[in-house]
Amino acid sequence: MDSFSLAGKVAIVTGSGTGLGQGMALALAEAGADIVGVGRREQSETRALIETTGRTFLAVTADLTKTEPISSIVEQTVAAFGQVDILVNNAGTIRRDEALDFTEKDWDEVLDLNLKTVFFFCQAVAKQFIKQKTGGKIINIASMLSFQGGIRVPSYTASKSGVLGITRLLANEWAKYNINVNAIAPGYMVSDNTAPLWADDKRNAEILARIPAGRWGVPRDLGGPVVFLASAASDYLHGHTLAVDGGWLAR
Repeated sequence: MDSFSLAGKVAIVTGSGTGLGQGMALALAEAGADIVGVGRREQSETRALIETTGRTFLAVTADLTKTEPISSIVEQTVAAFGQVDILVNNAGTIRRDEALDFTEKDWDEVLDLNLKTVFFFCQAVAKQFIKQKTGGKIINIASMLSFQGGIRVPSYTASKSGVLGITRLLANEWAKYNINVNAIAPGYMVSDNTAPLWADDKRNAEILARIPAGRWGVPRDLGGPVVFLASAASDYLHGHTLAVDGGWLAR
């Protein structure tokens, strides 16, 4: 099982303060990694969870709707730990409205965080991997809407389709540097982004009826997949988007 160990590794996880990001950060720490958690607010709960594993947690407060903080986050990580080995691009947002009524503001805000920042964070961390001559692991967070169209979320669908595409492109370009770029596509997960859905009795019942597993996912369900993609166990996996969806896409 040593190939799944992250002992001695350092992982940057964006959006680590709550939900899926917090769950993935905890799983990486349990596998042995020190964590740099990036969020817009303080992360005392995440810090407490990480520190129970015996790993170190560095909280970085940053607004990732803009790309300017990215270089500083990488610099702070290297200053604190001497290296970076793993990036989990989890931070994201969503806006809901009919396509006929969708605003340019809602389009830009979603694309900036969900796709533009993801690309430039990948770029910055890849440059650090190459400088270190160590290779590394990049894990982007895609969605069921990387594969499907959905309704009332045009900018989110565009951004998550884009995440699948750039994951493939970056894998093609960077495999020669021993950098693995892959993605996880969560299914319907209990999170802030999906709160309007699981709070709507009718929509919730429709979703549950299609999930073979018979339940919504929870942050812990992403733990095994993220550790796998961050570890040596996935060294020959490049450009893949792994659906963790309770069977949704198989239905």
